[in-house]
Amino acid sequence: MTEIAFYLTVALYGAATLLYLSCLVRATPCQAITARRVLVIGFLAHCLAVIHRFIAAGHLPITNMHESLSFFALSIVGIYLYFETRYKVSTLGSFVVPFALLIISGAGLLPTTIKPLNPALQSAWIYSHTILAFGAYAFFTISCAVAVLFLIQSHFLKKKQLGNLFLKLPSLDVLDEIGYRCLAFGFPMLTVAIITGAIWASRAWGSYWSWDPKESWSLITWFIYAALLHGRLTTGWRGKRAAILTIIGFLIMLFTFIGVNLWLPGLHSYT
Repeated sequence: MTEIAFYLTVALYGAATLLYLSCLVRATPCQAITARRVLVIGFLAHCLAVIHRFIAAGHLPITNMHESLSFFALSIVGIYLYFETRYKVSTLGSFVVPFALLIISGAGLLPTTIKPLNPALQSAWIYSHTILAFGAYAFFTISCAVAVLFLIQSHFLKKKQLGNLFLKLPSLDVLDEIGYRCLAFGFPMLTVAIITGAIWASRAWGSYWSWDPKESWSLITWFIYAALLHGRLTTGWRGKRAAILTIIGFLIMLFTFIGVNLWLPGLHSYT
């Protein structure tokens, strides 16, 4: 059942990707509604796959790379659907949904075997720490897509190329607001995730902080988004530089999440 729901999710996300990308070429209200409906059905199938794996494993399914990538994609789609509903920005899906498809497709290429839970992970802290971390990562993913769109729209305005694509994409004001919301939600979630992770580490390994590669890169990620949020709140920092730093922050966050596990083994290598 889990595999059926998972591969159904991949197929639906693939169909949604094509529909959202087609919105960049010829956007109509009906087309946008269809893309959203397919994505919602895919999201529900994804929830079913995660819930079924949770029941089969007896714990939150985020303890290996297959499960982590799947949960990451689920978080991205869920949060994106909120922003599309709130701001009516279906063309943002043309940049977010393909990435979610890439992530879940990567998960499908990895071993799906359910293994006994590592003793260090047998704690209630797994729920607060990991769910908050994935939520923050998903918000930062959306903020990266928004930053890319912001740079594209700024380029069109600078060159005075106000063609069809410019008209289809969200305005700079809308993009700026969504980007701020992503920071306002994502940064506190990341902060609390790091704090709860430190408490969990103390219970599991006897130390709040050991400068494990994942911990170190998580701190680097935190400083980048702290600088972004501080700049926005104190100096009204916006524009091209903020968009570029947002993209850099996302790339470092992605390395923290995936690259560290692959290339910098440490206490978190079991994920």
